Amino acid sequence: MFNKLTAMPADPILGLLTKYREDSHAQKVDLGVGVYKDESGHTPILSCVKKAEKFRLETESTKVYIGPTGSADFNRLMSELAFGKDNPAIIANRVRTVSTPGGTGALRVAADFIKRCNPNAVLWVSDPTWANHTGLFEAAGITVKTYPYYDYDAKSLKFDEMKTALSQVSSDDVVLLHACCHNPSGMDLTIAQWDEIIALTTDKGFTPLIDMAYQGFGDGVDEDAYGVRKMAATVNNMILCSSCSKNFGLYRERIGACTIIGNDANRADIAFSVLLYVVRCIYSMPPAHGAAIVETILGSDELKQEWLDELKVMRERINGNRAMLVNKLKEKGVQRNFEFIAEQKGMFSFLGITPAQVTELQEHYSVYMVDSSRISIAGIGTGNVDYLAESIAKVIC
Repeated sequence: MFNKLTAMPADPILGLLTKYREDSHAQKVDLGVGVYKDESGHTPILSCVKKAEKFRLETESTKVYIGPTGSADFNRLMSELAFGKDNPAIIANRVRTVSTPGGTGALRVAADFIKRCNPNAVLWVSDPTWANHTGLFEAAGITVKTYPYYDYDAKSLKFDEMKTALSQVSSDDVVLLHACCHNPSGMDLTIAQWDEIIALTTDKGFTPLIDMAYQGFGDGVDEDAYGVRKMAATVNNMILCSSCSKNFGLYRERIGACTIIGNDANRADIAFSVLLYVVRCIYSMPPAHGAAIVETILGSDELKQEWLDELKVMRERINGNRAMLVNKLKEKGVQRNFEFIAEQKGMFSFLGITPAQVTELQEHYSVYMVDSSRISIAGIGTGNVDYLAESIAKVIC
């Protein structure tokens, strides 16, 4: 059986990481992998997480399964974090959440759930979107199509084109939106644009699926959830996939959530039964440790405030890195306008250079990024920004 297989292409980001690790250049720069890094290039464990883990280790009394839904406290607290406690959807008891193995697991659960709701549904994703979105949904047997989103030349949003495309989407289809910190462009919808998209969603009747992997990394925990909260309060049906990898720094714990909103409590219960069947068929029971950490933090006023403070440090470092790179490029004599980098949100931006220039940066200056020139902003620091700006200047000037 195995002899009939042909090798799959390597993941470009993981392949890039291997090359970076094998590179002996003293000033090498990794702008590929999308994880938060501090000034020293380390991805630390948050102080609030360490305290929550200590509590968990001292109080955990069993390793028995926690059931397909996961922890009820985690699910409730994650729903409140995403939607706000006073959201009409929560008050009306229309919200149902399950714990999942990371945000990727949440998306796969959503994919199989959509397939059971409507086997012929088309999933619409932004152009561009996170590279794994298409593969995840196609693996579930769902047809994936794109709608216009990012203008590579103007470094802006193709909002009119986006609205035109979504106005033609069938009511039987699903539209995937990024809640904040769009991956990979860093170009987010404004509040006014969210309002228009939500009105369009209501008018056309398609189902919104919102991917929220970076809540708190853009403008703040509440600010980043604007579109999620208003969409939940407005539409009849909705799916939300959220992750604790980035904002809690729990990358290797693999904990996230998949949430559905039904027309009313009864329809939500019916949909939830299908969601639980999907979970049972994929991985049966979710992991418990990461969820316990998150619910301990969110359930404690003291730890939650500490988390918000630590999250603010991460957010402000990323925003500061954006401005710092733009200023350094100017200092190095670069005439091209890179102000868009400082105006965008989250972990990523497209540098806007050619694949050939990306290759030159890697081969001659040991600066690593994917071919699209998407850069991970967290990989920039005061210790490498001068070298990085000089290298970019030499390649594009």
